[in-house]
Amino acid sequence: MASSLHQLLKEEGFEKGKLLKNQPDDSTALPIYICRGRKSSEITEHKDEKTVIRNGSSLFSSFKPKSDEPVIDEAAIKAVISILGGYTGRYLKDESYRAMVKDKCTSCLLSRRKAGSDGGIFMNMELGIESIDKLVEDRGNKKELRMKLLRNSIRLLSIVASLNCEKSRNGSTCGVPHSHLSACAQLYLSIVYKLEKNHRLSARHLLQVFCDSAFLARTHLLPDLWDHFFLPHLLHLKVWYHKELEHLSNLGNALKETKMKALSKLYNDQMDMGTAMFAMYYKEWLKIGAKVPPVPTVPLPSSSSYGSSRRRSSESHASVSSINRNLYQTVFGAATEWQSMELNHRIRTSIDICRLEAEENEFKYENYNQNKKKTHRRSSSSHIYSTPRTELLPETKKSGHFRFFSCQSRPKGCLVNGKINVRNNSMRNLEHLDLPLSDLSKAIATICSSDVLSDCEIAIRVMTKAWLDSHGDSTIEAALTKAPIIEGVLEVLFASNDDEVMELAILILAEFITRSKVNRQIILNSDPQLEIFLKLLKNSSLFLKAAVLLYLLRPKAKQMISTEWIPLSLRVLEFGEHLQTLYTIRCSPQVAALYFLDQLLTGFNEDRNLENACQVVSLGGLNLLMRNVEFGGVLERNKAALIISCCIRADGSCRHYVADKLNKAALIELMVGNCKDSNGSVIALLTELLCLNRRTQMMKFLNELLRGWGGLNTMHILLACLHKALPEERPLVAALLLQLDLLGDPFRCSVYREEAVEVIIETLDCEKCNDKIQQQSAKALTMLGGRFSYMGEATTESWLLKQAGFHENLEDSFQKKEIGDNFLDEGEEEIENWQKKAAIALLNSGNKRFLAALSNSMAKDIPSLARASLVTIAWMSCFLHLAGDKDFQAMASSILTPRLLESLNSNRVLEERVLATFSLQQIRKSSDQYVHL
Repeated sequence: MASSLHQLLKEEGFEKGKLLKNQPDDSTALPIYICRGRKSSEITEHKDEKTVIRNGSSLFSSFKPKSDEPVIDEAAIKAVISILGGYTGRYLKDESYRAMVKDKCTSCLLSRRKAGSDGGIFMNMELGIESIDKLVEDRGNKKELRMKLLRNSIRLLSIVASLNCEKSRNGSTCGVPHSHLSACAQLYLSIVYKLEKNHRLSARHLLQVFCDSAFLARTHLLPDLWDHFFLPHLLHLKVWYHKELEHLSNLGNALKETKMKALSKLYNDQMDMGTAMFAMYYKEWLKIGAKVPPVPTVPLPSSSSYGSSRRRSSESHASVSSINRNLYQTVFGAATEWQSMELNHRIRTSIDICRLEAEENEFKYENYNQNKKKTHRRSSSSHIYSTPRTELLPETKKSGHFRFFSCQSRPKGCLVNGKINVRNNSMRNLEHLDLPLSDLSKAIATICSSDVLSDCEIAIRVMTKAWLDSHGDSTIEAALTKAPIIEGVLEVLFASNDDEVMELAILILAEFITRSKVNRQIILNSDPQLEIFLKLLKNSSLFLKAAVLLYLLRPKAKQMISTEWIPLSLRVLEFGEHLQTLYTIRCSPQVAALYFLDQLLTGFNEDRNLENACQVVSLGGLNLLMRNVEFGGVLERNKAALIISCCIRADGSCRHYVADKLNKAALIELMVGNCKDSNGSVIALLTELLCLNRRTQMMKFLNELLRGWGGLNTMHILLACLHKALPEERPLVAALLLQLDLLGDPFRCSVYREEAVEVIIETLDCEKCNDKIQQQSAKALTMLGGRFSYMGEATTESWLLKQAGFHENLEDSFQKKEIGDNFLDEGEEEIENWQKKAAIALLNSGNKRFLAALSNSMAKDIPSLARASLVTIAWMSCFLHLAGDKDFQAMASSILTPRLLESLNSNRVLEERVLATFSLQQIRKSSDQYVHL
């Protein structure tokens, strides 16, 4: 692709001085940045008519409109279509570009998506994109099929794009703004019409992307196109912005920060407005027979307006990162500057994306003293001294209000002999303290009784120094590890704003915890709701050390009831790659974060667990978790896998993203690494990922899994896993092993298939298996059915009922979703082929024992397992004629028919009677087919 618009135009034949061929004098001109090749004589001819726009787009010259405006020159229209078509055309030719566009759309929608009903919107989007990709990748399709796919894609994407109508433009679906959904849909509509060779309409849809969500389009979806096509119109804004930045550089820090944020907000708002205006301008160009529209005027903002501007456009909140945008805004509130490394490589550093609001709310902790015994010695809310911070990430200054300490102050060195040097490092500074034993006694007395915060901060230094010098002396340990002292240290942690003092307090508390479980319990009793740790985890300098300290306490979910725990834990997970050293303790903050997330997603009741898991997904935590499946210790990787499976159960739509992005070799490696331990977390995750609604994606996932890791045979690893699995894990491992085996020839016997089918038969024995095993056996049968909804719910039964002519009260009615029947029919052949292979393998390997096991589980009338067995018999009965000989057909009929007839009793629910009738019809049909053969 040409590197500039000028080169693109040149390639299209618009040479210098010949851009608008045979253009009459009264015709309209392209904006100067496109028409830079025009002869100066042509411009001179219109000198008297030309008006230069001032305080606006200095790059534009436009002709005064006449009463009878001419039609736009076709050469100019061709130039615009050519430029825009280059970007959609690249999608058709470049596989990596296709993947990038898809990832960008997925990330900007998934990162902000919350739980809730979406009315099929996200499914429409996914199906439309899949249909387009299928058209692009397989151009040999018959004309009728291609036309069907094109029409279906246009219909599905148009439904999504229609969300940006006047009535619903400002709304959202599952937390995703309609403007973002519509922009992504318009982008793919542009590609569809490019495939259809309707270049003009394709260009109009591409321009509509910038109309629907200018900020998202110019910074995330199509930044290159914006740079080449729109930015030349708006360079005067960029020049103005940088001049204003220079002007602000001379101000003081506090005032400068506030004004720079307001300036950045104003600049981006104006840039978004200008982008949308020029997108509409060019859309008017591309109307057939359109008259020339007036060139938009984009004035410079007033330099004085941003000094007190507090407005915020909705586009300023656009989620432009699949991982961190929502996470950081949730952690730090609206006052924190955004500095995600992922955004840094996506968006130019000259544009401040996150024009966040001004000052952060003050931290006020009103109820901390409910369980304190010594609150009488602390006075009510008052100002305390704070020291400058050395911060890892920018954070606004917090208020110094705290209800326990008085505003008295003494010199910082009042408790020690000599002078305390200026602090650079907490550990290094302690080395300069020469402490007599009497100073330790004073420090202990101060930490237990003083109302002066500065005195207590010095006491922390003295105590820490004494601990270091003692080298584990039991006398010092006994003196310092008393409940009043530990509680005093906690209170200083809560009140102090001195990062160095807080770090020393964290270090000494960590030492106390590792020495005795009693000390651990004292801390948990003193801060039952972990309010102190919430404060520490928000500290940009200390949050990693604070996470390690909290991990040493092993808090339970009931103590982590605040909604802030999820984003704070994800923040630790992202930045906690390196070990933290707390004196003699070394620990990974990521280990701590995974422990917290595990508690938050499994330690409450089911509703709260699911709510927390949905929050992890909406904040972009999946990418962080998938990274931790690949790297780290075995226990942490297993925990990350388990947490991902919890997220998928809470928000089924994210399984498609995980199935596509997760490193399958890392899962196989983890199974090997577990050695004698259970692979329960990996099996749980694989089970969720195999419930995909598109068979093509399912086959892709299975094939990637089959490639294995390190040259090892995946099937052999799974077979070993099957042998050592817990009883309740065995049916799921067997179902997974069988599905991998079925990638080969279903008629060829294999040891893997025989073992898998044998385990499935064993776990169907209701008399030998407990409730947990029965539930997992039902799930294994459901997996083998091979039909799932977009959210991962089994749809085999609904499909069978529909085949039987039963359309009423279907929970997964296809008519309720905006999905074309044609599109569904596309994948039907692939699913049917899968079911055929599964039925042949199960019937040939399991033979009479398998059919008898299904029949017996129906007879036992265990709700979940009996229904799953009936559904399995129903879909397998469609393929009975493909397995065995005449004797097999008779045997199958003799085993299944009596049980199915029992299911026709009136006391059975209607759906079961319909399924039983359908199965009997198929068995009869199968016998007839075999006779005629």
